[in-house]
Amino acid sequence: MNSTAKEITLIIIGSLFFALGVNLFAIPNELGEGGVTGISMTLYYVFGWSPGYTNFIMNGILLAIGYKVLNKRVTWYTLLAIFFTSVFLHFTEGMGRSLDIMLGTVFAGVFIGIGLGLVLRSGGTTGGSTIVARMLNQKFGWAVSTSMFVFDILVVIGSGFVIGIENTMYTGISIYISTKILDYLIDGFDTRKAVTIISPLTDAIAEKVSAEMDRGATIINARGHYSKESKDILYVVINKQELFLLKKMIQQIDDKAFVVVHDVRDVFGEGFTFPKT
Repeated sequence: MNSTAKEITLIIIGSLFFALGVNLFAIPNELGEGGVTGISMTLYYVFGWSPGYTNFIMNGILLAIGYKVLNKRVTWYTLLAIFFTSVFLHFTEGMGRSLDIMLGTVFAGVFIGIGLGLVLRSGGTTGGSTIVARMLNQKFGWAVSTSMFVFDILVVIGSGFVIGIENTMYTGISIYISTKILDYLIDGFDTRKAVTIISPLTDAIAEKVSAEMDRGATIINARGHYSKESKDILYVVINKQELFLLKKMIQQIDDKAFVVVHDVRDVFGEGFTFPKT
């Protein structure tokens, strides 16, 4: 129950951020957006129809048609996200004012990205292009990510006939920013480095890493394909700031060691998200 309550709370907060991004920054600066939200915004520019109502009606119809492509939990969470997003879109309508176009673009992207990220991280979706993409995947076998991208691009291009080519370009920047924010929220802000070390002196390197960096090290036994010789591989995960120190340690012990550095999006567990016991 605690987990469910937390997820629902995040969906509500995410829906609020999404609505604020649309009504405070995107609409006052006549920007567009992808998916059903983009269609709602275009209808607002042309007919003055409230995005809260049009968003709820269109997403509700799509959810009623395509709920079978979502599992039960995602369907309920998506319904919550659609409801709260529509409510917040309605009650925050008209609260924004025109800003410098670049400021509006950046903050629209940030707020919408945070909103989408919180909803998706909680296990829901905001409906729209997600439902369409899943239906196309089930019926035609199209990739979900590709279908979402195509649907969103078509909506943005269509809105260009209303908001103009310049604002459509700014919309592209806003969507890029929101996508990056979304990636960080889903995958994690705290990027790390994973280092693979191949050396005959892995034990000495591991001892130095443990003693001077207070990091765990894993030794993996492997066999060279060409030489057919068994050798040990050392695997270490560190902070970005520790990379220079680790390289220096390796060179001091074995300047011929073969080292590969990988980017790691997120790390959790003992020694990272909570102290070692």
